[in-house]
Amino acid sequence: MSEIPAGVKIESVFLVEARYTADAAEKRPAVRPEHLARMVELREAGTIIEAGAYSDELTSSILLVRADDAAAALALARADVYARAGVWGDITARPFGRVTTE
Repeated sequence: MSEIPAGVKIESVFLVEARYTADAAEKRPAVRPEHLARMVELREAGTIIEAGAYSDELTSSILLVRADDAAAALALARADVYARAGVWGDITARPFGRVTTE
């Protein structure tokens, strides 16, 4: 007997956390429209499942990414204008089991 019930699937994805730099508040407004448009495009393509940031403070963004491996998930985040413009600093990717239905 499986520990996962019928009709339930665990999708292997990556949780990417991108931490904001100390001067992100000053840098972000100029590049935010480009960043948000890219997040929408990647979401519509099915590459990004969810994207957002903690709303209590400017600390981190979280992305749930479909990628072949952690390196590919990191590359996707590092290609974003937020990383290139210095809005994001440290970026990490960890395997994440997303509960979904078959």
